[in-house]
Amino acid sequence: MSMQTPKIDKRVTLTHIAKMKGVEPITMVTAYDALFAQLFDGEVEMILVGDSLNMSFLGKEDTLSATMEQMIYHTQAVCNGAKLPLIVLDMPFGSYTTPELAVKNATRAYQETSAQAVKIEGGKERASIVKALTQNSIAVLGHIGLMPQFLRSEGGYKVRGRTQEDIDVLVEDALALEEAGAFAIVVEGVKAEASKAITQALRIPTIGIGAGNVTDGQVLVWSDMFGFFESFKPKFVKQYLDGAKQIRQGLAEYRDEVKSRAFPSEEYSY
Repeated sequence: MSMQTPKIDKRVTLTHIAKMKGVEPITMVTAYDALFAQLFDGEVEMILVGDSLNMSFLGKEDTLSATMEQMIYHTQAVCNGAKLPLIVLDMPFGSYTTPELAVKNATRAYQETSAQAVKIEGGKERASIVKALTQNSIAVLGHIGLMPQFLRSEGGYKVRGRTQEDIDVLVEDALALEEAGAFAIVVEGVKAEASKAITQALRIPTIGIGAGNVTDGQVLVWSDMFGFFESFKPKFVKQYLDGAKQIRQGLAEYRDEVKSRAFPSEEYSY
């Protein structure tokens, strides 16, 4: 058993996250509703309202068809459930194709939710968009490496940072995002050696997912880590709970008791 680390007892801010670099690893999970956000409140520093909800909630094959309306609705729900973590709204595919569109959509996200930041996928080619947002007082979490929104254009999931050349490209991307004002960067699907180079090159924190343990923090999708999403399990996901199995066991017990009229017994009747 690992030692229990203390719960988080005060509101996490951007300043708090910045100060954690090189001091203490940052914990982040996804959430899409108030119920689970409430369970995660005080347990992790950050919550990402990920466009992964398109897969785990809507049953789609990828994240691409998520809309701004969906993201705002789910972020409102998460903000109602969790009061302490820093909440980040994942900007959906097509919502930040130009700096003007990005500012318009991210401003709406800030006006309609209590999210403290938005997440944008892409490296130096997105730096001008990140800069436009940060200059308009919108905090940005960058995202480089394997990027789900680039899935179709890149022909599937590919691990990055296998060569020195690619490591140099990733470091260049990360530095461009830092320069543009990003407060932290998600590094996904990257070899540990590359993650280390990125983390050491930056003054801002890196948050890894499938990027080894050398980053400044980690993020996982809650339905993956708790064993609810069964369609596929990426190599980097550790299951901390066999959620689907436990739910099915509970349902089977309920079904048996209803069929045999054991439920509701006198104890559960008026």
